[in-house]
Amino acid sequence: EVQLQASGGGLVQAGGSLRLSCVASGFIFDDWAIGWFRQTPGKEREGVSCVHTSDGEIYYADSVQGRFTIFSDHAKKSVYLQMNTVRPDDTAAYYCVVVELRTCRPYFSDYIPELQEFGSWGQGTQVTVSS
Repeated sequence: EVQLQASGGGLVQAGGSLRLSCVASGFIFDDWAIGWFRQTPGKEREGVSCVHTSDGEIYYADSVQGRFTIFSDHAKKSVYLQMNTVRPDDTAAYYCVVVELRTCRPYFSDYIPELQEFGSWGQGTQVTVSS
């Protein structure tokens, strides 16, 4: 059984930094797309970032490009999201997600609810950015 344990959320001031962590277990950490979605009440969930464990493909949403960095540690079966220069509109519940696909797109780049039913979702970790 795939399990994802996310941590690192909290309250941070605008302009500050935060690092989210996700530890995965229950599967071989190869040839999977793993990353982060976020959701705010009343809004569609948004794929924030993804890294592919096989070829290192990386995806970032336009809204976080240049501010967030995703990286993985195969030995620790972990993925991290370094969030720099955060803004109030980064406030959301962040979910670690892993899916057995050959590429990050379109699973993480497009809003496709019927596709995103597949894959494994961890519990959310709340990030709140104060202005």
